[in-house]
Amino acid sequence: MTQSFTIRPARTSDVPAIKALVAPLADQRILMAKETVAYYEGLQEFRIAEGVDGAVLGCGALHIMWEDLAEVRTLATAVQGRGIGRVLLEQLIEDARRYGVKRVFCLTFEVQFFARHGFEVMADQSAVDPHIYSELLRSHDEGVAEFLDLARVKPNTLGNTRMIRQL
Repeated sequence: MTQSFTIRPARTSDVPAIKALVAPLADQRILMAKETVAYYEGLQEFRIAEGVDGAVLGCGALHIMWEDLAEVRTLATAVQGRGIGRVLLEQLIEDARRYGVKRVFCLTFEVQFFARHGFEVMADQSAVDPHIYSELLRSHDEGVAEFLDLARVKPNTLGNTRMIRQL
């Protein structure tokens, strides 16, 4: 089967399409909605799946959290079953390797999808050593708080599963 899309870095003109992809998933509480400014501020983290007609078919972001740790964020596709999510995730994993990251985290309802791609449910709540934990506590990033499983993010993440993949 020929792939009818390409993966590329996001551009500022993609932000409305990213928001449109995320909106229905945020309404279903599958993804966290963000303010428009947050998409622009994190744009360099995003990859876009673009159809041959130029349409944005999917998006995903890789957020570096620490020397050896990154998070896959905002992985969304316009349609399922075409391999868009798989190819985006593979690109984000490759990006993580290029940055020198050894572990990739996600917070997801799509446990089976991520499990098929080598992610495992995080059984150990202490995934980082105490010194790094104390450093990460200083972050204002909600994804870091989700990774650390802090109580303040629990109302927004009920039902999500914390998963991690070793690279």
